[in-house]
Amino acid sequence: MKPSIFSRLAQLKDRLEEVGALLASEDATRDMDQYRKLTREHAELEPVVGLFNDFCASEADLATAQDMLADPDMKEMAEEEIVAARARLEALELDLQKALLPKDPNDERNIFLEIRAGTGGDESALFSADLFRMYTRYAERNRWQVEIVSASESDLGGYKEVIARIVGFGAYSRLKFESGGHRVQRVPATETQGRIHTSACTVAVMPEADEVGEVEINPSELRIDTFRASGAGGQHINKTDSAVRVTHLPSGIVVECQDDRSQHKNKARALAVLAARIKDVQDRARHAEEAATRKSLVGSGDRSERIRTYNFPQGRMTDHRINLTLYKLDQIMDGDLNELTQALVNEQQAELLAALGE
Repeated sequence: MKPSIFSRLAQLKDRLEEVGALLASEDATRDMDQYRKLTREHAELEPVVGLFNDFCASEADLATAQDMLADPDMKEMAEEEIVAARARLEALELDLQKALLPKDPNDERNIFLEIRAGTGGDESALFSADLFRMYTRYAERNRWQVEIVSASESDLGGYKEVIARIVGFGAYSRLKFESGGHRVQRVPATETQGRIHTSACTVAVMPEADEVGEVEINPSELRIDTFRASGAGGQHINKTDSAVRVTHLPSGIVVECQDDRSQHKNKARALAVLAARIKDVQDRARHAEEAATRKSLVGSGDRSERIRTYNFPQGRMTDHRINLTLYKLDQIMDGDLNELTQALVNEQQAELLAALGE
């Protein structure tokens, strides 16, 4: 292990002891905001320091085994211990390197998921609905909550556009690599000749902004229009101007929300989506600056980039960024995304580790 990494880990160990002492003090709960920060820091440091302690213990075991080599009666056992200790050290060093990788501050956040139909007409809208069901089923598997914020349905029951809020710890960390173009190849239900069509949708995954102060929105820079909602909703939906359209004048970002009967709730939802979109623009600008120094295969979040193809006749899904092909399309469309999301996380970690070693 590099001396600089060892020194950093030793500092983290000292900091964990310091945080533990602060939490154990009588004054710990007087400032609840500070108490929560310390509790969170302790939870983040503890597993890293645990790995470091295991690493130090394995180094001690290796030194003891090497000392035993001088004893002829203990030599064979010592050689076995040396091999085992070195293997443990190698594995622990890799785990420690991963633990020290810079954390994405958005990883633990809830998300806004936006899916829009692209080329392909009605078939694209139907595939948007299929993608939305896929992510909804994945959320259910993780016991996350899904709330539809806004939806524009097509004539055949698909979605021209659907925006949902997914509430769950770590939602962004697992789904942040889904942003981009998703292509489908299949025979549409409306196709009488049995020909395979290609359609596309775009997906955007945005971390939810903090409620207080993270994204500053000047009310004077907003234009807020109210109108009567369209679509299903009974008599009420045609009687009141409950739908809300918010335009952020400096950026031109427009958000509409009409799913709730309350104009106040629709406005609050629209402003939350607007804050997430503004934050997303800021984050992507920062990522673009980082990409100027190193290319990231999975972290660009470029909406125009085709990231994945779903081929129904062959039952396969291909992620073009990491050249991963899985022949389990039915399971994937039913929300079994763990193998895919983990592969994308692993690829990003490999990139970061390579950059760390440069």
